[in-house]
Amino acid sequence: MDPAFKAGPQADRKLYAVLKGQRQAIPPVWLMRQAGRYLPEYRALRADRGGFLELVHDSAAAATVTLQPIERFGFDGAILFSDILVIPHALGQDLRFEVGEGPRLAPPLVDHALAALDRVPERLDPVYRTVALVAAALPPQTSFLGFAGSPWTVATYMVAGQGSKDQAPARRMAYSDPAAFGAIIDAIVTLTIDYLSGQIAAGVHAVQLFDSWAGSLSPAQFERWVIAPTVRIVDGLRARHPDVPIIGFPKGAGGKLPAYARETRVDALGLDETVDPVWANAMLPAGLPVQGNLDPLALIAGGEALASATARILSAFPERPHIFNLGHGILPDTPIAHVEQLLALVRR
Repeated sequence: MDPAFKAGPQADRKLYAVLKGQRQAIPPVWLMRQAGRYLPEYRALRADRGGFLELVHDSAAAATVTLQPIERFGFDGAILFSDILVIPHALGQDLRFEVGEGPRLAPPLVDHALAALDRVPERLDPVYRTVALVAAALPPQTSFLGFAGSPWTVATYMVAGQGSKDQAPARRMAYSDPAAFGAIIDAIVTLTIDYLSGQIAAGVHAVQLFDSWAGSLSPAQFERWVIAPTVRIVDGLRARHPDVPIIGFPKGAGGKLPAYARETRVDALGLDETVDPVWANAMLPAGLPVQGNLDPLALIAGGEALASATARILSAFPERPHIFNLGHGILPDTPIAHVEQLLALVRR
């Protein structure tokens, strides 16, 4: 644990304490996508404001969405309401969200040059305003998490122009034209350092890097396109904000998690639902805080299935600092009563 932590300004925030290496008898809780469609108050605000991107760019509304699950459930952490694709939008791609089909970026870089894009960094300004509004309104015991997409995952969308089942367009480009693909990664890394630094300056206490498609890469490609760019982001942020914790979440990394943890030197590691928590506790660096890793479908099931899955995760980390979370985002059809059950199970 950071020896100076107890005297610092964040000492009452349990989640922040865990990120600094201090195990809590009752682990702090937050849930990925906790501000979202399973909440009726979110659906009402979304209907009033229009499209998803319009909501993200409306700082006052985005701040309200960020705070909704804190007000309802009292989670130990608030996660900024935004989207990982604000980075390609700021790099010059057009961004829109199609109802029922997901995001679309134009032009797709599979057949257009990155250099042809005109960068528009001011497109990130509404996010910084959202952070400032939330930071001013959060309860003093609640940790505030900012985030960005990791370079590999963001690049998969930039190359294909949309989500893809197996990230094949980006994977092909990484093999066939690594120089061009590397230029995309470099641009994402540079802007992501500035973007997360801007979130920190505006008021977040820690940041998370989401690498949702890390599991699609071979070991050598994982080293090149996941670990190496993450190292550059971690180093860049530490140079500017040495005390701000960084959570890495390489979803699907599986057996590559120990190498990711050692080489990136993130302050905490998110585990997806496919990772055996007992294995993770045995294989990850001693003392490294972990986050996770309840299956979102167990939360939907509720009842005994939820109780047994929760108990197994809690018992897997008898000494390691642990933040209880899902293994991926909360699903839209999750019953609110099951979230309440989960909190009671973790906090009892």
